[in-house]
Amino acid sequence: MHLLATAALLTILFSFSSPVQSQPPANSTSCPMNFDYVLRIRWPTADCRNSGDSTKPPANSTSCCQTLLSVYGISLAQRLKSTSQFNLPDLATSTSCLSDFDRKLSSLSLPDNLGTFCFDPLQFVISSNTCAAIQNLQDWHNKLGNNTLLDSSCRNDLTDLTACANCVDAGLSVHKDLNSIDGNTSHSNNCFYFAVLYAAGIANQFGPESDGAVSCPFGITILPKSHRTSRSPLIFGLIGGLVAIVVTSCCVGLYCWWDRKRKRDKIDESGMDEFESGRLRRRPNTGSIWFSLPELEKATDNFSPKNFIGRGGFGVVYKGVLPDGSVVAVKKIIESEFEGNDDFCNEVEIISNLRHRNLVPLKGCCIHGEDEDYEQRDDQRYLVYEYMSSGNLDDHLFPSTTRKPPLTWPQRKNIILDVAKGLAYLHYGVKPAIYHRDIKATNILLDAKMGARVADFGLAKQSREGQSHLTTRVAGTHGYLAPEYALYGQLTEKSDVYSFGVVILEIMCGRKALDLSSTDSPRGFLITDWAWSLIKEGKIGQVFDPCLLRHDSGNEAMNPKGIMERFVLVGILCAHVMVALRPTIMDALKMLEGDIEVPAIPDRPTPLGHPSFTGDGTTFSISPVLSGLQLQANDMLR
Repeated sequence: MHLLATAALLTILFSFSSPVQSQPPANSTSCPMNFDYVLRIRWPTADCRNSGDSTKPPANSTSCCQTLLSVYGISLAQRLKSTSQFNLPDLATSTSCLSDFDRKLSSLSLPDNLGTFCFDPLQFVISSNTCAAIQNLQDWHNKLGNNTLLDSSCRNDLTDLTACANCVDAGLSVHKDLNSIDGNTSHSNNCFYFAVLYAAGIANQFGPESDGAVSCPFGITILPKSHRTSRSPLIFGLIGGLVAIVVTSCCVGLYCWWDRKRKRDKIDESGMDEFESGRLRRRPNTGSIWFSLPELEKATDNFSPKNFIGRGGFGVVYKGVLPDGSVVAVKKIIESEFEGNDDFCNEVEIISNLRHRNLVPLKGCCIHGEDEDYEQRDDQRYLVYEYMSSGNLDDHLFPSTTRKPPLTWPQRKNIILDVAKGLAYLHYGVKPAIYHRDIKATNILLDAKMGARVADFGLAKQSREGQSHLTTRVAGTHGYLAPEYALYGQLTEKSDVYSFGVVILEIMCGRKALDLSSTDSPRGFLITDWAWSLIKEGKIGQVFDPCLLRHDSGNEAMNPKGIMERFVLVGILCAHVMVALRPTIMDALKMLEGDIEVPAIPDRPTPLGHPSFTGDGTTFSISPVLSGLQLQANDMLR
């Protein structure tokens, strides 16, 4: 899968995730751990594959080893629960366990010897030279007491947002205590690992293999059930597929004949109509206008450069005036995911049925082509939207040529609320839900009264209710992309929430989401990192756009700092790197409106292997796009 190529691979700074160059000799000692769960849990194997060649190590070995460390940790947590031992008794046992682990991975058609490639067997062997000399639960209790924050905070179902956040905070607190007791900063990683094992194996009542433990303490992205990888479904799928081919081949000819006849016979009644050359064209089964190309050419003065508005997702946009005097925005689709004209018309039907004051209304569409085949993909396609006279949000936040007055606080507040309401409608107001996939400042248009409307539904995708959407075609814009979507193509409503959080920060801070030319950082400026670091330092006042802090005499009540701080905190929470800790768009809207309190912002965990993970463990990961994207979905203790 394509990953964002915005940073070099991180150097692995400690043994827990360092690939091992030499393999230990084989031995006959049996492993006391059972790795059958490797085939049961729905963990992402994408980073551990190498173009189907199981004889070579993965190309993205850093991210793969991070994922495998989490997966391997589940067995150690299970053993901790049954034996009270944090690690294995000797090198021979550890070597045997890695060999068993490799065999399970091989059954998933992953490269050979992944476990021994990633790990040194010694790192999982009991030793007094670890975190505070802890080797078993008795040592743990002697050092920390019988009841720690992990015991109370990680007990319940960790798939719940609040429960997971509390467990994360508790884990970081216990990790800090362990570092303090040990006094040796080189043992910080061992302490972190032990905290994870304790949280999943001892503290959580549902056990290490539960969805909550897998996704929260171990930080493994759980894939939808339909994407689970194992041999049995593959075998049954192949058998079923062969049977289906035999049966279907007997019917496909008749169906094609019937379908073509239906298209020819049904004209007005089934959404078909003659178009230009007399060919039958399908019209969307909605009230949208079906425009001809000459009509759009006349409206836009033959798509004159003077009417060019800008480039949107998958196309260019022109301003036009229809014969009735109404002003429209005509979007010419240049590239898209539409497989054919039927696919395009289906998309138009979806968009045409959306009715909300915070969405840009679609007025109609056009398909024009010279081919006789209706299903040609190279036909010219156009979408016609209602024109938004105040342009897009990006032009007002970051004007380039014409100097626009800065947005006032009331305007910014209303824009944020309008966007939240538009997204809430897409996620919950229609069935099945629609995920936008490309929320950003340029896709938020402003009407004459500066009301915000979400635009550009050329990327919109409907999802099956209750499921996430997995795609190999990641759409979106750098700086706004949620890490799990960029990594695995896992699209959920929380992907839009992440992008919305970035937009909130842009509006409140007056800074672009991603600026690779910034002097603030040698690797570029990412607004989520910058705002997060200031808030952690208690300098939230430095986050605001300076325009928001300028008060006219007697008008200081117009910019209430408390409310503005709440908006920034909601933005930080929505743009959290971990899916489980983000609110839904409905909860985010309630927080913005003050109907519910904004919870304490959970710490952003440090990815294992990140250069910032040194010292006493109090530093935090930054740059999910620039510095740690390949690791974020595999962080432990989420």
